[in-house]
Amino acid sequence: MTKRAGFATRLGAVAAAVGSAVGLGNIWRFPFEAGQNGGGAFILVYIVCILIMGIPVILSEFIIGRSTHSNMKAALSRLSPGKRYYLFTYVCILGSFVVIGFYSVVCGWIIEYLYQAALGGLQGHTPEQYSSMFTALVTNPWRCVGWTVLFLLLNFMVMSRGIEKGIERVASVMMPLLFVILLVFCVNSLLLPGARKGLEFLFYPDFSELTMRGVLDAFGQAFLSLSIGISCLVTYSSYFSDDTSLTKDATTVAALDTLVAILSGVMIFPAVFSFGVEPTAGPRLIFEVLPGIFQQMTGGYFWALLFFLLVFFASLTSTISLSEIPITFMIEEHRMSRPRAILWTALFTFALAVLAALSFNVLDQVKILGKSIFDAMDYAASNIFMLLGGLFTAVYVGWILDRKVVHEQLTNGGRLKGAMEPYLIFCLRYVAPVSIFFIFLYLTGII
Repeated sequence: MTKRAGFATRLGAVAAAVGSAVGLGNIWRFPFEAGQNGGGAFILVYIVCILIMGIPVILSEFIIGRSTHSNMKAALSRLSPGKRYYLFTYVCILGSFVVIGFYSVVCGWIIEYLYQAALGGLQGHTPEQYSSMFTALVTNPWRCVGWTVLFLLLNFMVMSRGIEKGIERVASVMMPLLFVILLVFCVNSLLLPGARKGLEFLFYPDFSELTMRGVLDAFGQAFLSLSIGISCLVTYSSYFSDDTSLTKDATTVAALDTLVAILSGVMIFPAVFSFGVEPTAGPRLIFEVLPGIFQQMTGGYFWALLFFLLVFFASLTSTISLSEIPITFMIEEHRMSRPRAILWTALFTFALAVLAALSFNVLDQVKILGKSIFDAMDYAASNIFMLLGGLFTAVYVGWILDRKVVHEQLTNGGRLKGAMEPYLIFCLRYVAPVSIFFIFLYLTGII
């Protein structure tokens, strides 16, 4: 019998898990949400969300994956024999395809901007020209699809190398580099003339600006930022060693993901205030606002190139983890070879990604419930698949899974202390489900 693949080192396993969580949402969405919802007040609520919902749900995914060393379907079948909980696996797989489908389009844009930065094409433009550049990119079907396909090819090239030589090796290199680049940017931003105003905007706890919707935004951001709910971490933890401390690794993943988000704010807002740019730029920040800021800095070419390299690293490590979900499922449930499983995953992903890329141009008149194909995929992934997955995982581990399994995984068979177990069960039974329910009501517009 062929031995199942696994991570060679704990550092590699943690780097892969952190890479799964860290993505574009950390780099531009978190700073924007914090700035709009009371700065430091939002950050405090966000940290509370991580403690009472993020870490418990990460741990629940770790428990399911590591306890069986199997994909989501096989894990649920073994943990609850005779029950049909395993059917939820198909929701996770569909969710992973949908996320990769629209996310890889944005990643394609990042490669275009990385290419332009390398050629010096992001220098010497007015704000209006930066806006026109981005519009020209997304409305050109060949460019938009071409860069998307290139990104996916890079993604699946890494996957073809396997767990240890592909995923672990790339994550072990890219995640430390990502932190180094972030720190370099932060130091540069803190030396700018407007740094103090930017830091006050980000960190000053203005509770008058924090509404109930801001609190729900913090819960939603914590949930989405950690990439929980579609079994990414179930899949990765199935490759964990039995000696791994799940509590320590879950805390490490959550802490490093939060650190990236906060450092991104330190990187962005001092620069935004220094050059008099509107801090509420939101999603346009990466492609229309920051290039203009970089060209005003000393060494603007270097900063633009470094920034888009940073977001490329964050993007690639996220899509790698998403791709491993269906690949592992096909290998273990349908006895496919890894190359064949990658091929089928790539075909499905390419089809969805091309549709999403064309929704800005050729298919811009096609609407799904009033939304473009890209926006519909984004909405479904964030507001339906991830939330349903997180709710299912919390309820399953909190209420259904045998407590002996939870205890054994948290203590590594009694070798570690299980002091966190009562706290974990309480959060999974009551706090996380209620929180996810209200996030769902909020994001779907019901409240």
